[in-house]
Amino acid sequence: MKIVDAPSPNFNDRDKPVSLIVLHYTGMESGPAALDRMRDPGTQVSAHYMVEEDGRVFRLVPEDRRAWHAGLSEWGGETDVNGISVGIEIVNGGHDFGLPDYPAAQITAVISLTKKIMVRHAIKPHRVVGHSDVAPGRKQDPGELFPWERLAAAGCGVFPQAPAPAGDAHAQLRTIGYGFSAGEAAVIEAFQRHYRPQRIDGELNDETRGLIAAVAVLTPSS
Repeated sequence: MKIVDAPSPNFNDRDKPVSLIVLHYTGMESGPAALDRMRDPGTQVSAHYMVEEDGRVFRLVPEDRRAWHAGLSEWGGETDVNGISVGIEIVNGGHDFGLPDYPAAQITAVISLTKKIMVRHAIKPHRVVGHSDVAPGRKQDPGELFPWERLAAAGCGVFPQAPAPAGDAHAQLRTIGYGFSAGEAAVIEAFQRHYRPQRIDGELNDETRGLIAAVAVLTPSS
């Protein structure tokens, strides 16, 4: 994994330890365009890293600084997601550009980078999430084509192999980390985009309830 330093001025100081990794897609026409945007002081946008389609990794903001990638978001009751997270932008046109597949070399680099960050900050697998998870209803990235199951198999996330007996879905979603400020349907869509990407309908049906229960089982209480 090759890391290229490409410093961005868009950051400030942290006052909390890193305990979360948030994965994004760039949602722009190209990697260079996304890199330029995150290095432009006028945009007030950045991330700690950007991973190109060919696997190159650009380092924009040091991990001990607070990059500006998550926006209005919440996870585990924490609303300053930028303050507790490392943000990784993955070059992909996203929904506005046809939601292309993620190349294998890119995902290999994302896994390698994520593992190293997890080790440096003692981050558990269930604390690797998507932008859509922390900002339901507002964001869709990294999208339903992102290979979350592959990341989980590599230890960079959790992914249930089968539904579990359903319980209190709202309580379990909060246990997983979701906040409900955007409403139930938006949260269920975000959950489905991550854990049942083949059908995203925002409905709390039996299958979704079972998957919520299964992910809650994989989520330690501390």
